[in-house]
Amino acid sequence: MKMFVNPSTIYLHRTFIDFRKSINGLSVIIAADMELPVMSGALFIFCNKSQDKLKILYWDNTGFALWYKRL
Repeated sequence: MKMFVNPSTIYLHRTFIDFRKSINGLSVIIAADMELPVMSGALFIFCNKSQDKLKILYWDNTGFALWYKRL
């Protein structure tokens, strides 16, 4: 099964976040702080304080995907 991500929009959260947050915590930040629809199909990118890790949250109409990247 191949999955392709083709987001129409990419959002970068400008301030660092607590990286203990998972899908629920990140979706609250998107809805409350960023005032954006969580299930829009956009990519939401979050960074940690030392800027060496990323979390990317994405809704693909079947559920959330959360990617974690160490830089």
